[in-house]
Amino acid sequence: MTTTIAIDAMGGDHGLEVTIPASLQALQKNPLLHLLLVGDQKRIEAVLSPADATLRSRITVQHASQQVEMGESPSSALRKKRDSSMRIALNQVKEGAAGACVSAGNTGALMATARFVLKMLPGIDRPAICGMLPTMKGTSYMLDLGANVDASPESLYQFAVMGAEFVTAVAAIEAPSIGMLNIGEEEIKGNEVVKQAAELLSQSDLNYHGFVEGDDIYKGTVDVVVCDGFVGNIALKASEGLAQMMIHFIKEEFGRTLLTKVVAVAAMPILRAFRGKIDPRNYNGASLLGLKGIVVKSHGGTDVVGFQNAIHVAVAEVEHAVPQKIDAHLHRTFIEGKT
Repeated sequence: MTTTIAIDAMGGDHGLEVTIPASLQALQKNPLLHLLLVGDQKRIEAVLSPADATLRSRITVQHASQQVEMGESPSSALRKKRDSSMRIALNQVKEGAAGACVSAGNTGALMATARFVLKMLPGIDRPAICGMLPTMKGTSYMLDLGANVDASPESLYQFAVMGAEFVTAVAAIEAPSIGMLNIGEEEIKGNEVVKQAAELLSQSDLNYHGFVEGDDIYKGTVDVVVCDGFVGNIALKASEGLAQMMIHFIKEEFGRTLLTKVVAVAAMPILRAFRGKIDPRNYNGASLLGLKGIVVKSHGGTDVVGFQNAIHVAVAEVEHAVPQKIDAHLHRTFIEGKT
């Protein structure tokens, strides 16, 4: 069964120089994948001209006369950029021409436009950004990573539902464990919002573990870590910075003397494996959960490897019908009253 993904080809810090090569590599790896590239048609066609004809046959180019800038306000993008590559890519999902949209563009604009075009699932107040993180046990998933600076207890509960269904669908983990990010594991710790959300979770049919702390994220204590977007985004960016610092220091130390350079050559397979495990590019592609369609947000500054991974995330969500599974759980919980 073929899968068609709409790509906001103009989005991100690097635009076509990343999105087009990444798209071609994704097509190379997945023979059942078709891509709808949205953006300036002349520029896209120029970059595609050297591409293999077989790969090119699985690409459709959709022209867009506008582009959402990385620093543009969400309201401006929504009102003034109706013919932007971002908006048209989302329209393809709404109209059924594509199963998902992938964009490295302005996060706020993408969130606002996706919410306007695709609408929210019944029972969900706000969408949340869910991303994958490396842990000592493999991977875990965290949301919200920046869509909502503030969140009510009910919204945090909804994030947990969406995260659980997402992980069950994409990672094939039945009844994934849920942890509420807090400043301590004790019930008396945290603010009132977190405490009330924990109460809702403890009364639900989810596999609720309880409160988890920052170090639990990378220990892999739970499968899904829930928090508001303010906390989640800071944790994510701090993690990315830490990974970069570790790689920098390792390179610096191994290059310090002739002896350490020799040791570095011997240790190269281990170093490559280590880098792969903590490289943010390998975990790129955060899902905007709670919408009626599938939208994957790539890091704006990512490279070809990272954007290609975001495309693979979108394909996985389409194959596992993630929005439909979230909707089914919400229907059981809120409409049938099974909590």
